Amino acid sequence: MERQEDIRVKLEKLEALFARGATEGERAAAGAALDRLNTRLHEASQEAEVELKYSLPDAWAVRIFVALCRKHDVKPYRYPRQRRTTVTVRVQPIEFEQTVLAEFHTLHSELVAYFRDTVDHLIADAMKSDGDDKDLERPQIGR
Repeated sequence: MERQEDIRVKLEKLEALFARGATEGERAAAGAALDRLNTRLHEASQEAEVELKYSLPDAWAVRIFVALCRKHDVKPYRYPRQRRTTVTVRVQPIEFEQTVLAEFHTLHSELVAYFRDTVDHLIADAMKSDGDDKDLERPQIGR
């Protein structure tokens, strides 16, 4: 199956050929080819929906993910007895990855950076420490 971008490029070329077609036969052939490509493009965009399960690291990530799903008209759900950090969606995978997941990864990395900076600031100001754990030693058991 051809990629949608390739089909779109062919459609543009055929539309240009159809518009400047010198004879009725050329225009008819270009029109028929346009119809076939439009059908293929429509079929390619109607990829089968599958159920995808996402296990997210924390409640904040879940909230962002659910909000983005709803923003893009995707209905997230959870089966009984699933963890609170598990979210399931029924979507077309390629389209979902290009829209919702791309936006989620960007927003989640921003959230993690914000939390890291906030915690570092609180440790430095309130506790007068850097919180560095590199110099921690293992306890000596039995000595």
